[in-house]
Amino acid sequence: MNITIHGDGIRISDALDNYTRSKVDKLDRYLPNISQVGVELSIIRTHRGADLAIAQITVQHARGAILRAEEKMNIENRDTIRFAINKAVDKLHRQIDRFKSKRKSKNQKVRDRYRATVAELDLAEDVPVYALNEAEESDATSEIYRRKQIEMMPMNEEEAIEQLELLDHNFYMFMNAESEQVNVLYRRESGGYGILIPL
Repeated sequence: MNITIHGDGIRISDALDNYTRSKVDKLDRYLPNISQVGVELSIIRTHRGADLAIAQITVQHARGAILRAEEKMNIENRDTIRFAINKAVDKLHRQIDRFKSKRKSKNQKVRDRYRATVAELDLAEDVPVYALNEAEESDATSEIYRRKQIEMMPMNEEEAIEQLELLDHNFYMFMNAESEQVNVLYRRESGGYGILIPL
């Protein structure tokens, strides 16, 4: 498992690097065959209110699934970034549990692409119960604080829905394999999904 740690507005000391790796290394016990983990730690200075410590962890599984968790916390002391890392790892435990779960589907082949195999489930430990019961917090901000370039693998709409559910986001941008266009899948407030298609 390849782990990369990047800091934005924060110096990644040896102690912080070791702490982060020790937390992320354990994910492989709950979900074998993780190929890569990217950790982004940042401190955002705000003009109003407290500064923010942000930990985002992105896990790429060998079967193509991407799991991502982000935690934002108001900075209270120098350990806040460590608390943010812990909460992001807990969120990943919940996503790993969903990834490993068995659900019925109209198109089982599509669902199987992003679900752990029986062999992977046999190797994996159970996700700790304490992580599954923790309440998630959210902190909205109106400022753009990050721009990202993403790699888009061609997929159909069913695969995009599965990735949206794994990431637990409200929207997901993907390359539609049929039209070869970028589409945006989003979760509708009234239920179900919608897709934005460029003209």
